[in-house]
Amino acid sequence: MSDQQLRVVVLISGSGSNLQAIIDEKEAGTLPIEICAVISNKEDVRGLERASHHGIPTKVLDHKHFNSREEFDQELMLVIDSFCPDLVVLAGFMRILTPEFTNHYLGRMLNIHPSLLPKYQGLHTHKRALEAGDKEHGVTVHFVTAELDGGPAVIQARVPVLDGDTESMLAARVLEQEHVIYPRAILWFAEGRLRMCNGQALLDDQIIHV
Repeated sequence: MSDQQLRVVVLISGSGSNLQAIIDEKEAGTLPIEICAVISNKEDVRGLERASHHGIPTKVLDHKHFNSREEFDQELMLVIDSFCPDLVVLAGFMRILTPEFTNHYLGRMLNIHPSLLPKYQGLHTHKRALEAGDKEHGVTVHFVTAELDGGPAVIQARVPVLDGDTESMLAARVLEQEHVIYPRAILWFAEGRLRMCNGQALLDDQIIHV
């Protein structure tokens, strides 16, 4: 592993529990990254407090102050690039991104989505899994492309759907696994083992099949 730490910018919209999991791994010495900034599209969210508590620079860029999605994304790119990141991490960033934005960071932007992609792209994944009568549910870390929740998968974790599960019960079980696999995927990227090539995710130069 290189002594050079991977420069990471994290984008959030809410509580930042995945951000906290990443911070915890970094502070434990198991994740060789520098979190250069945490950027939120909403003010007064807990994720910003988490970042500030750990001395991480924060920035709020309120999407409601822009006339279009394109204008917001262009400004967001300028803000992100001012921190010169090697990797952009979406951790509960609740925005649909423009192709210009996703192409700008192609191969160096990761997202975590609470379903076993390609199942249940978009919102309300736990409700949809319950309504479908699925026996298992889970979470996927993937590279971000212009297709919503459609980039190549890096790693998945599966959880059982139990009799009597509610959305919140299932969500909590999935969230535990999110906090495990997201830092792992970032570690692989930091170690130079994970990359995207020709629309596929590769680990140690082998195509990832989840």
